[in-house]
Amino acid sequence: MNKKILIWSITAALAGFLFGFDTVVISGAEKKLQLLWGSSDMFHGVVVIGMALWGTVIGAFFGGIPTNKLGRKNTLIWIGVLYTISAIGSALSNDPITFAVFRFIGGLGVGASTIAAPAYISEIAPAKDRGKLVGLYQFNIVFGILIAFLSNYLLNNIGENAWRWMVGIEAVPAAIYTVFACTIPKSPRWLLTKFRNSEAIGVLKIINPDQDPEKLMLEIKDEMENTIPNENIFLKKYRFPLVLAFLIAFFNQLSGINALLYYAPRILTEAGLAESSALLSSIGVGVTNLIFTLLGIFLIDRLGRKQLMYICSFGYIISLSLVSAAFFFSWEGSLMPIFLFMFIAAHAIGQGTVIWVFISEIFPNHLRGSGQSFGSSVHWVLAAVVPSLVPVLFSTIGAGMVFLFFAIMMGFQLLFVIFMMPETKGITLEELSKKLIK
Repeated sequence: MNKKILIWSITAALAGFLFGFDTVVISGAEKKLQLLWGSSDMFHGVVVIGMALWGTVIGAFFGGIPTNKLGRKNTLIWIGVLYTISAIGSALSNDPITFAVFRFIGGLGVGASTIAAPAYISEIAPAKDRGKLVGLYQFNIVFGILIAFLSNYLLNNIGENAWRWMVGIEAVPAAIYTVFACTIPKSPRWLLTKFRNSEAIGVLKIINPDQDPEKLMLEIKDEMENTIPNENIFLKKYRFPLVLAFLIAFFNQLSGINALLYYAPRILTEAGLAESSALLSSIGVGVTNLIFTLLGIFLIDRLGRKQLMYICSFGYIISLSLVSAAFFFSWEGSLMPIFLFMFIAAHAIGQGTVIWVFISEIFPNHLRGSGQSFGSSVHWVLAAVVPSLVPVLFSTIGAGMVFLFFAIMMGFQLLFVIFMMPETKGITLEELSKKLIK
């Protein structure tokens, strides 16, 4: 593999590290903040926790605009700026509204990163390595999650302002990432959609010096010639990739993954573990996530996207059923971390590794930003709704019913994989467009 492609891919994928860290760092501080500000379960879930998620929804919904207009690179740089501002502002907040506003700003960065980073990497990667390179984004997400869990555990007992350090420490990697993002080149496929041919040729020569860039340019131009000016992803011919993006994002969140990541310590405490043991077990969640994401990245270009989703679906159904049963039958608290680790392993090797790769592959070059924006928006709307309802649902219908619902939904995901999901491994982006667009 070209070393420069690897370095550029890792740099873009670092947006995922900040995504993972920003998403999960709140789990160590959320109970302290609820006590500090005396928030009700509804206010705490919808405002203190939920505003970051709604920022992510807005970032995902509109992130396709700067990704297409400004370019993938410039959007990645602005994402780093948003993360930095959010971390500093959240740490210095003295009331829940100010805190929620700065968390909202960070959410904008998270949402936009799910569009710009996978799009950038997929457009510089050769077809045979595209899965593992785009998978680096997901690896960095789970690495960021692990570091956030570890950071929360280490900072938990440093005093009454521990929560400020928990959310503020993110400013350091955010600033470093922003500097690194300035060093990568622009996406050659994006440059060609803007008719900046000479710049695109220059990047293509660096990406693959042994291949004639004119050949790839002709393939991309051939795809562009079959498009209508100012068309959008909601045209009838794009219905199939649109449905695929919707369903994979829908099932990703109806697994309950974000609910678990946001409330891992709370879930483990409800299952009978002491608070310190719950925080420590949360680190185990992060380690499991990291290990099985690495396995997923190793396998995604070997077994393919669809095979990983089969493994994932069966793993989800089994593990979520066990988690639900543990709450219903009051099984010993020490079993709960094992069941949750099984769930995380199933997610990491399947949905976690596949979703951003798959969505970045199934739309044509000129609509990739818009298509990813749609898929990411579906993902993040549900990621905002589901965790926001968790405190209320746990206190009303109970955790057992919540996880039983997630298990049933994963049965429907299995049907989606069997009957609808195409395999995309090893196929160029231009060939995929011809195959999926009717």
